[in-house]
Amino acid sequence: MKLHLIRTACPTALLFALAGFWSRAATIAEERVIDGRMHHLRSGEQREWSEFPAESEGGTLRVAFSAEANAAAVTLRLRQRDVKQSWRLRLNDRDLGLLPNDENPMTTFWEIPPATLRKGENMLVVTGSGPADDVEIGDLRLVDLPRKRALHAATVKVRVVDADTGQPMPARVTVVDQQGSLCSVGAESNARLAVRPGVVYTADGQAEFGVPEGAYTVYAGRGFEYSIDSRHLDATPGAIHQLDLAIRREVPLDGYVSCDTHVHTLTYSGHGDCSLAERLVTLAGEGIELPIATDHNVAIDYLPALRESPVLGRFTPVVGNEVTTRVGHFNVCPLDATDPAIDHQGGDWSQVFAAIRRAGPRRVIVLNHPRDLHAGFRPFDPRRHIAMTGENLAGWRLEANAMELVNSGAVQSDAWRIVHDWLGLLNAGLRITPVGSSDSHDVARSIVGQARTYIRCRDENPGQIDVAEAVKSLLAGQVLVSYGLAAELTVDGMYGPGDVVAAGDQRELKLRVRVLGPSWSAADEVVLFMNGAEIRRAKIEPPGRMQGGVKFEADWRIALPSHDVSLAVVAVGPGVAGRFWPTAKPYQPDSPDWHPYTLGATGAVSIDCDGHRGYNSPREYALKLIDESQGDASVLATRLREFDEATAAQAAAELRRRGELLAGDTVATLVKQGSPATAAAVRRYIDAWKASEAARAASSP
Repeated sequence: MKLHLIRTACPTALLFALAGFWSRAATIAEERVIDGRMHHLRSGEQREWSEFPAESEGGTLRVAFSAEANAAAVTLRLRQRDVKQSWRLRLNDRDLGLLPNDENPMTTFWEIPPATLRKGENMLVVTGSGPADDVEIGDLRLVDLPRKRALHAATVKVRVVDADTGQPMPARVTVVDQQGSLCSVGAESNARLAVRPGVVYTADGQAEFGVPEGAYTVYAGRGFEYSIDSRHLDATPGAIHQLDLAIRREVPLDGYVSCDTHVHTLTYSGHGDCSLAERLVTLAGEGIELPIATDHNVAIDYLPALRESPVLGRFTPVVGNEVTTRVGHFNVCPLDATDPAIDHQGGDWSQVFAAIRRAGPRRVIVLNHPRDLHAGFRPFDPRRHIAMTGENLAGWRLEANAMELVNSGAVQSDAWRIVHDWLGLLNAGLRITPVGSSDSHDVARSIVGQARTYIRCRDENPGQIDVAEAVKSLLAGQVLVSYGLAAELTVDGMYGPGDVVAAGDQRELKLRVRVLGPSWSAADEVVLFMNGAEIRRAKIEPPGRMQGGVKFEADWRIALPSHDVSLAVVAVGPGVAGRFWPTAKPYQPDSPDWHPYTLGATGAVSIDCDGHRGYNSPREYALKLIDESQGDASVLATRLREFDEATAAQAAAELRRRGELLAGDTVATLVKQGSPATAAAVRRYIDAWKASEAARAASSP
C-alpha cells in the first residue's frame, strides 16, 4: 500500500498482498503502518498546556493511503494522548466514532466494517471540536483481523489476592503497553467486570480478557490504602497467560471509613460513561466503603442493584443528590429515594438552602468545586468572595456544612487555593467540614474514590456501616481528606479533628503529626496552620517520603496565645504518574503550566485557650472587640494587640461592611497604632478587597 499523507505525515511505501488478503482467515495478524508519526493537533485557538509546542498542526489530521477493498471487517489501531474534548474519527466519509475522552495515553482499536476501504486511495480524517484541547494522535496501523479477534491474540487470566490472607479481592487491573499507553483489551463489562481501554475492574479478583500481540505490564491495585503488584507479559498469538498478583493494605487507617461524597453514573446523570452496574464494581475495586450517590437533581438508592451484585457486603451505599442549581452545586445526604425531589430552581443561596432545609434536618450539605465555573457562576469568584476572611461580598449566607477541599475530577491548578478558602471560612466562624471526593462520572477517566474522605467511624463491617454515626462524625469535622496522601493530627495524645480541646492553664500543646500513604505515592512536605496562618513546615526526606504506611511522624510543641485557635495539618507531594492510578490535570485550569500533586489534610482541631464558652472564632472575637471599642479606632487597635492576624482581618471586614473602615482615618489608625500583625492583616484585607472591586469592574459591561 502506498501512502500519501496530507498534513505532515511522513510518506511510507507499503504493499498489500493479493486482493483476497483481507478476507482470508488469518490466525496471526498482519499489521501495516499507514502513519508512524504522532501528530500534535489543537481544537480552539489557545494553547491548552505549555508542555505542547506553541504551534500545532491544526484541528484536523488527514491521512491519505492506498489499499485494497476489504471484503471482511478489519481493524484500525491508533494511539492518542491528552484527549479532553470531542475528536471524531472518519474513514472515507464513514463515521468510526469519537475517540475516548481521556487525557491518559491510550492505544485503541477501531473496527472497519466490510467494504469501507476502497481499492486505491483512501482518506482517514480526525477532527476536533470544542474549546482549547491540545492532543497527540497518530501511530496509525491497519490490522488484517476484525477488532474482536485483534484484541484476542492472546488470553490473559488474572487473579488478584490479598497478600496476607491469600483471599481473592476486588481490584483494578491495568494493562500498559510498551509505549506506556493504556491498551484496549478483549473483554466487555458485565456484573463482575467494568472494562475500558487498559482498565479492568474485577468484583472478585478474577478477570479473563484478550490482548493484542505485544509486550505489556499488568498492574493490580485497590485504591489508596493498598500496594501495587505488577507482572511483565509477552503476549504471543494463541497463548494463555496466567498472572497471579498479590496486594496488601499498606495505609493504617483503622477506625476510619473511606467515603466518596460525590459519585455519579451515566444511568442517572445522563453523562459520563459509567453505568450503575459498572459503578458498583469500581467502588469495590477502589476500596470505597461509604459511597454517596449524587446524580444530578435526583435521589438514587444503589441498594436494590447492590443486592443482585457480586460486590454485596463490600460497601454501604448512601442515598444523596447533587442539587445542581444556577448558583452552585450542593451534595445533600442522607436522603430517602422516595421523598420529593429537592427544588433546584432557586436563584440565590437563600432560596437554594431553604429548599434543602425542607428535605429535613441534620443533612450533610457539601459545597462542590467552589472555584469552578458552572452555568456562568463560580461560588468563590473573586468578584463576590474574599478568601482570607471567608466573606461573600453580596451578603449571601453559605449554609453548607462541608466543602470539597479536593475534587479529583476537577483539581485546581494551585493545590493550596481551596485550602486557604476553607481556612478563611473557619476564621469567619462557619463550621465547615473539609471533604475529598472524586466527582467521577466514568469507569476509568476520573477514578472513583481517588480523592476521598476518611470519617472517624466504626469500620469492622464495610457492608453494614452505621450511616447515622458516620453522618454525625462528618458533621462534627472528624475527618481526614485524602488525595494520594493522608495527614493525621493528635493533640495531647487523645484529641483529633473535630474535637474541642480545653487548654486550661496550658500555654503549650504537644502535637503528634503523621503523614500516611502507600508505597507508590510520595510526600514532600507537611504544614501546620493556626487560624489559617502557617506556623510550621517540615520537609519530608527519603526514605520516608516513598515508603508505604507512615511516611512522616513527628512530635511538635506549639505555644498557645490567650485567645482560641483552630489547628489543621496539610501534606503535599508530587502527582502519581503510574497508569495504575494517575492523578489528573485540572478540569478548568488557571494556567497552561501544570505541576501535578497529591494532598492530605486533617479536619480542624479547635483549642479553647481562653476558657470561655468553648471555642470562639476570630470573627466572634472581632465582633466583640468592635462593639466594645464603640467606634474608637484607637481603642480597637489597642485591643487587637492581644490577637492574631485572623482576628484583625475579620475586624477589618466587619468595619468595611459597616462602612467604617474607609471612613476618616480608621485604616491609618489601625496600621499605625496596631501591632505588626494588625497592620499586616489590615493591609492584606484592603488589597484583597480592592482586587475584588477591580475584578467586578473588569466584568461589568
